[in-house]
Amino acid sequence: MDKSFEPTAIESKWYAGWEAAGDFAPHGDGEPYCILLPPPNVTGTLHMGHAFQQTIMDLLIRYHRMRGCRTLWQGGTDHAGIATQKIVENQLAANGQSRHDLGRTAFVERVWEWKQESGSTITRQMRRLGASIDWSRERFTMDEGLSAAVRRVFVQWYRDGLLYRGRRLVNWDPVLMTAVSDLEVDNQEKDGSLWSIRYPASDGSTSLVVATTRPETMLGDVAVAVHPEDERYSHLVGKTLTLPLTGRQIPVIADAYVEREFGTGCVKITPAHDFNDWQIGLRHGLAPITVLTLDAKINDEAPEKYRGMDRFAARKAVLADLEAQGLLVETKKHKLQVPVSQRSEAIIEPMLTDQWFLDLTSDTRVDGKSGPGGRKAITEPALAAVRDGAIRFVPENWSTTYNQWLENIQDWCVSRQLWWGHQIPAWYDEAGNIFVGEDAADAIAHAGTPPIGALRQDEDVLDTWFSSALWPFSTLGWPNPGDTREAGHVVANWTTDQTFLPSAVLVTGFDIIFFWVARMVMATQYFTGKVPFREVYINAIVRDAEGQKMSKSKGNTIDPLDLIDGISLEDLARKSTASLLIPQVREKVEKRIRKDYPNGIAAVGTDALRFTFAALATYGRTINFDLKRAEGYKAFCNKLWNAARFVLMNTDTGAAAGTIHSADRHAPCTAAEQWILARLRATLAEVEAQMRVYRFDLVAQALYEFVWNEYCDWFVELAKPALQGSDAQAAASTRHTLLRVLEAALRALHPITPYITEEIYQTVAPRLGLTPASVLQRPYPRAADFACDDAAASADIEWLRAVLTQIRRIRSEMNIAPGKEIPLLYAHGSAEDRARADRLAAQIGFLAKAQSPRWLAAGAAEPAAAAAIVGELKLLIPLAGLIDLDAEKARLAREIQRLEGELAKASAKLANFGERTPDHVVEQERQRIAEFGATIAGLREQAQRLAAA
Repeated sequence: MDKSFEPTAIESKWYAGWEAAGDFAPHGDGEPYCILLPPPNVTGTLHMGHAFQQTIMDLLIRYHRMRGCRTLWQGGTDHAGIATQKIVENQLAANGQSRHDLGRTAFVERVWEWKQESGSTITRQMRRLGASIDWSRERFTMDEGLSAAVRRVFVQWYRDGLLYRGRRLVNWDPVLMTAVSDLEVDNQEKDGSLWSIRYPASDGSTSLVVATTRPETMLGDVAVAVHPEDERYSHLVGKTLTLPLTGRQIPVIADAYVEREFGTGCVKITPAHDFNDWQIGLRHGLAPITVLTLDAKINDEAPEKYRGMDRFAARKAVLADLEAQGLLVETKKHKLQVPVSQRSEAIIEPMLTDQWFLDLTSDTRVDGKSGPGGRKAITEPALAAVRDGAIRFVPENWSTTYNQWLENIQDWCVSRQLWWGHQIPAWYDEAGNIFVGEDAADAIAHAGTPPIGALRQDEDVLDTWFSSALWPFSTLGWPNPGDTREAGHVVANWTTDQTFLPSAVLVTGFDIIFFWVARMVMATQYFTGKVPFREVYINAIVRDAEGQKMSKSKGNTIDPLDLIDGISLEDLARKSTASLLIPQVREKVEKRIRKDYPNGIAAVGTDALRFTFAALATYGRTINFDLKRAEGYKAFCNKLWNAARFVLMNTDTGAAAGTIHSADRHAPCTAAEQWILARLRATLAEVEAQMRVYRFDLVAQALYEFVWNEYCDWFVELAKPALQGSDAQAAASTRHTLLRVLEAALRALHPITPYITEEIYQTVAPRLGLTPASVLQRPYPRAADFACDDAAASADIEWLRAVLTQIRRIRSEMNIAPGKEIPLLYAHGSAEDRARADRLAAQIGFLAKAQSPRWLAAGAAEPAAAAAIVGELKLLIPLAGLIDLDAEKARLAREIQRLEGELAKASAKLANFGERTPDHVVEQERQRIAEFGATIAGLREQAQRLAAA
């Protein structure tokens, strides 16, 4: 092994080897264990959220693969309809062209060309992270097999009376000219205004004042609503008002939606341009009036003066005219939430358009035929899956979010006005009749009447989430019962692969519980009769070290590859500001980058980054990523590397090699070996327990404590007396245990830190006679594999550690050089202390650098000495000629003060225990208080002795 751990040198080598060897494919006949990768956008690049989530998934898949499961991590990418189309449209625009210049067919071909050239960026980056996905089965939501599944699902739902075409209100992007999902809309707080407008009664007797943030939409008002119990306006309900600027007469209606205490208690109702107003309009039978075109200009339903105006220009004109007529009562500054398109940054308009919808709210079929509607056939089974325990959320509280959304669900708008995506398999004849099928011939064959004239296919495509909802079963080959081939090779076989359904666990973020998780449950249950997954682990959202949301405009985003590879300050500043167009924002971000990363970012390697993510993976809603944590886990990797080098150097002789294998047939010879094996067993039991409940932070903590503290810091040291002693059997046994425990630790760590563990394993395995070519082909270590647990030996070593720790603490505090031999006296102590001091005399002398430790005679005066207490035993290091008496007095005073603080906290804790506190917890705290008291008494006695010296 090289002298230092250099991640870059080993990572690409091992990943390529694993993939080439087919190590990521399902193998064996163990229990199926499957994880579905949430398919990232084909346009995407790896960000911290991806890296965190994929670390968790890879940790799980490697763990279960090593435990003998037949594992499948199903990977692939999403076609990302809007994002991908926008990239290619921007490329065309740079050359002075639009998609309409090319036409639909040529444009779609152009998008496929872009996908082939640039669409694999994120999958290459995922390989850098170590993601052990079975790439031989990689899918793309627009590949032929998945497209066939999309067509089959659409057609079946339509024929089952669950899909319909209707005119409904949707989120509309007036720049991209398409409906968009809620997930593609950011609600941004902006400074705006609240305008109060007077609406005169038709008979001129009175007026009502309404407030609005969008005065241009008043041109489409159809009513003014008041609360039915509001006595101020009850006499006006049923009467009419004159809508300003239009002269139309609109009714005053009563609806409980209105909040009497808010504003004037009067609300303008514009059903065609507001989601809440749409519902009120339905309740009261009000015909909506659309006053905006699809590109957000005023249409011909408005007075002629405003027609053709952009919505914001119309706003100014409307306000000016209202003021001129004396109807603008008040203008106030107002903070408001503005819906903004993630893709175009245009302000979203609620727009009344013709779209395709999946029924999720009806009890009977929407086509009027006999049969269950969407609520009965889709929504209620999805609710039952979680309620009845077929699907479990981790943490459990997220099931409430899931249930609340499904209990208040609306029909799903599944159509989008794009060219890139799954074109809707519906056709229209010249009379406007709809024909649905997997192709035109199938549509005609299943129609009740023949088409009139030529057929024209619907130009819309399906929502990207539609194909994603089928991911759990379409990726396994459904609906094709045989082999599914892509690019000439088999990627799935539904007949054999449905053994992976349901998958074991879905790892995803809480922000797509509605858009993806629930919809997968709906679709998978409907078409396969199974739930898509047994458990849903909701991972936290990654924020910066101060808990702020990561944002390019804040300059606090981190590219995970920059953490892995490192990046200079200048390159980081340039990269972080490249996409920022506003000079003030660019300047602010660069200033922050130079402040936060004055030396750039040092490379920590993939393993350290993955360990950081695992250590942060609590049940919390967010995690704060601190670069210092990653640097700390780089130190952990270095510690493991150096310990492995020590072990290998001490097992490299011919004599050692000859005795290691024979030692495997015998019990460990030394107490230190028995202790480390007991600690290994306890650690593995803890890991197994925490993996079951997805507490990856506690898994990482257990492994860190064992490897860093118990193996590297203690066992390697405790092994030295045996290695350098005269007992050949003890030396051989110790060499074997050093290797055996190291190899087990490598296996235990492998799911978190795959690269360093593989590199070290390659050198360790031959020393133990192991034949598997890779650590991931070895079984995950189990607690039962390490049955040696001599309680007496373990107790001896824990006592030895306590003694050495106290001696080392005194050395450090008194500034005694580590290599300087010291006198050591024992005082007081139990019979067991005396027996242990005798048994472990050689180890204490060797590891503490102590000169012939001896017991102080009974009744003999204690010399002026630095002292420490271990239970009943007092350790004395005589001070004469060794240390500064004043410094030792100060040290004792500090230690007494610290312990008094601990005693006070323990006493307060005990006082707060109630009747329900378990007896063993109460007793444990009482024991701690007694120990603190005894230690303080001993230290005070020593302080008094020094004071008299």
